[in-house]
Amino acid sequence: MSEVKGLWIDGEWHIRERRQPIVSLASGEVLAEVSLADAEDVEKAVQGAHAAFLNWRKTSAHVRSGILYRLVELMREHQEELSRLIAEEAGKPLKAARGEVSRGIQTYLFSAEEAKRIGGETIPMDAAPGGEGRLGFTWREPLGVVAAITPFNFPLNLVAHKLGPALASGNTVVLKPAGATPLSSLRIAELFAEAGLPAGVLQVVTGSGGEIGDLLVTHPFVKVITFTGSPAVGKSIREKSGLKRTILELGSNSAVVVEPDAPFDYAVRRIAEGAFQYAGQICISVQRIYVHEAIFDRFREALQEATMQLKVGSPLEESTDVGPMIHDREAERVASWVEEAVRGGAKVAFGGTREGQYIAPTILIDVKPEMSVVKDEVFGPVASLIPYRDLNEAIKWVNDSRYGLNVGLFTKDIQKAFQAAQAFEVGGVMVNEIPTFRVDHMPYGGVKESGFGREGIKYAIQEMTELKFVMVKLDL
Repeated sequence: MSEVKGLWIDGEWHIRERRQPIVSLASGEVLAEVSLADAEDVEKAVQGAHAAFLNWRKTSAHVRSGILYRLVELMREHQEELSRLIAEEAGKPLKAARGEVSRGIQTYLFSAEEAKRIGGETIPMDAAPGGEGRLGFTWREPLGVVAAITPFNFPLNLVAHKLGPALASGNTVVLKPAGATPLSSLRIAELFAEAGLPAGVLQVVTGSGGEIGDLLVTHPFVKVITFTGSPAVGKSIREKSGLKRTILELGSNSAVVVEPDAPFDYAVRRIAEGAFQYAGQICISVQRIYVHEAIFDRFREALQEATMQLKVGSPLEESTDVGPMIHDREAERVASWVEEAVRGGAKVAFGGTREGQYIAPTILIDVKPEMSVVKDEVFGPVASLIPYRDLNEAIKWVNDSRYGLNVGLFTKDIQKAFQAAQAFEVGGVMVNEIPTFRVDHMPYGGVKESGFGREGIKYAIQEMTELKFVMVKLDL
């Protein structure tokens, strides 16, 4: 019989009769049965987090930092266990899962460091007439209970990007991990308790977003909502959340532009990695590849060759580069989008096949802007290769999207790089790098339907705290 997992509320496990099996995408075996929360459980979790906040907000910065440092050490001790858990529940190739755990450790490490750096500034009051003899200064205060709703594709590190900044800044958290990948979140809750995090500061409720998500978003004790997921759900959260602070990291159809003077071999290798790692199930996965017409044919051949070297297989095999899609229905959707594009005149330059939940890395050419594989978020191992005549045309096509998260540009011309960086309508521009690039302390977030607010520990702390101004009259 598989292990039964409970909800993590007020420092204790709560087993429920309603449960959901979590199936290994590597073996098909049931990894565990996870309890499903109901309205009463959500209420207990939020109430408990609210009660814990009254003390946690007063906890010294060095204490909060110390707990995060201890979590980092525990994660290092359990690094391989966590990696294999991600590979099993998310179907992420083991080497990519190890990379995610390493990044998660870095995210909590940055959070431990930033916990000691949350400060304010002095304001020169006498800069304005009437301000003489007065001292003005600011500090930042935690807002309260943070509702963190996370996706399946980075079940450990995207959780870390919610929990780390929230806890570092004195907030408490109710976490609702993705229904498909809750096991790593439950394990982190255990490790946080072992690290000394007080009961109630972190609550974990598992279950359907449609059933318990609205309860979190609308609860009056929840002051901050941080969500990573689809634009449709993000818009719904925004509409229902009222005046709550919201941080929304939504979708993208990320583009990369390759100029004739690009570092050719490096660009080919990185673009193949960025388009197909984790079966393209990354919101900043390379989806639109704009290549200057002068090098287009050469680039296409080189990209096909690089893609051919990628191994599709079980996520637990050390050599696997591309694993399965998270659900069979997602694989079916991606395959249908490729078929739709082909019917519309696109050609498959490489791949295009499906076996169950596995989609072969696929390169499309002769696509049109109105095709789903171009205008929407594929979220699968499919990339479209598109020639352009000059950089201005490429910039126009990149911006012709309702999304605006990251873009990559390969060129050795610094003037072109700055020109494009100013013109791109995105949250992040990666010069001589793919849009999939991210290190965990940099600001990260998008514009348009890619969301608003910024992650990256320092920047997320600013989103999760309130600036308070204090003025003292001195010459009485």
